[in-house]
Amino acid sequence: MAQRANKIVSGGFAVEKELAGKKAKLLIVAEDASEETKKSYTNMALRYKIPMYHVLTKEELGECLGKNFRASAVLLDAGFSKALQKLIEQGQRI
Repeated sequence: MAQRANKIVSGGFAVEKELAGKKAKLLIVAEDASEETKKSYTNMALRYKIPMYHVLTKEELGECLGKNFRASAVLLDAGFSKALQKLIEQGQRI
């Protein structure tokens, strides 16, 4: 739903731009992203005080977004972000 509403951005450059622009509400990083990628996004999430979760594989994340594999995505809407955080924290598969 967030993709259809244009409230999610994926891909390295776009994600970094939204994080720096302080529009991001939630950062998602693929479980199978490289350690360097995870470290880089962890640092950005801490710097910009954005909640971050490691969920899905790159292939699954891309599939959810209707794209090829993706290592990262950010939600730009507070409502979508809260709903997704709740699902993740309850241990539900997204």
